[in-house]
Amino acid sequence: MKELQTILVVDDDKSIAELLRDFLENDGFHVETAYDAIQALAVLKQGTIHCIILDIMMPGMNGFELCRQIRIESNVPILFLSARSDDVDKIRGLALGGDDYIVKTASPGEIVARVKAVLRRSSSHQELKRRVLDYGRLTLDLSTREVFVGGRPISLTPKEYDLLLLFAEHPKYVFSYDQLLEKFWSGIGDKHTIRVHLSRLREKIEADPNDPQFIVNVWGIGYRFKGE
Repeated sequence: MKELQTILVVDDDKSIAELLRDFLENDGFHVETAYDAIQALAVLKQGTIHCIILDIMMPGMNGFELCRQIRIESNVPILFLSARSDDVDKIRGLALGGDDYIVKTASPGEIVARVKAVLRRSSSHQELKRRVLDYGRLTLDLSTREVFVGGRPISLTPKEYDLLLLFAEHPKYVFSYDQLLEKFWSGIGDKHTIRVHLSRLREKIEADPNDPQFIVNVWGIGYRFKGE
């Protein structure tokens, strides 16, 4: 029997948390709920969590602070849930390590679909044969989703890894902003969303993020992987 994937819903509004629990359980997920950051951290210590839906505006430690705390030890996919739709919060959430940003006006069905999408991306490595992409200073082990820079392992979020893998598997191919948005954010977002993620990725893989040697800009179009 296939093990259920566990989703942690963190929201101080219990009615929202319970509504999401109902929809997720109806779709075959196991769901844990927490109504503040302290409860969420306790749940994370108790067992495996496959994805977190995280409210931003909570009393005490807010969602941004909790995300920062989680990212110290875990790359579990995090989807921010917020009543605010402005770009400032969105960019901040993505920069802190969030994998998606959902406005609370979204339907529960859309939220479930976004959860499934991020889980598919984070678990796709199970379908890959053992393969290593070696670009000298940068190496990707596709069977374990491990990335090495200069022989040393680095920690990437699921979305950072998937972005890097797309580029590394298609060296010199130019990916437009629209293509990247459609593939990784279901067409929702803008250039800022992509720039934030790639900026964070470059900081981890480039010797000099201001003079990238792997993922380079193609001005006015998008990005490509040099692969040299």
